[in-house]
Amino acid sequence: VQLQASGGGLVQAGGSLRLSCAASGRTFSSSGMGWFRQAPGKEREFVAGISSSYTTYYADSVKGRSTISRDNAKNTVYLQMNRLKPDDTAVYYCAASRASWVGIDSRVFGSWGQGTQLTVSS
Repeated sequence: VQLQASGGGLVQAGGSLRLSCAASGRTFSSSGMGWFRQAPGKEREFVAGISSSYTTYYADSVKGRSTISRDNAKNTVYLQMNRLKPDDTAVYYCAASRASWVGIDSRVFGSWGQGTQLTVSS
């Protein structure tokens, strides 16, 4: 699976943004998908995941203000983020799981997109 993330940008605190990740390959619908992020000087961290059966998972830091979704007809996974905070500033990566499920461990994911920068200004 090849992944192409997009939708990042500069947003004011309190604003919203939707990230998209287009996937190529025949296995998208049967693959779990996830979003990770990496802020400067920090390790990459799990943000959200969605299984092939549409079960969703969120990091506590974004729970309640973010929604991950997928459109198998378009081979695309989305991450809608609301009430953005400066702490959300990071490069966001989408990833495809090696299986139908997802986990917070990055080793679960076998394919990664190139990343898209989200900057939240205060």
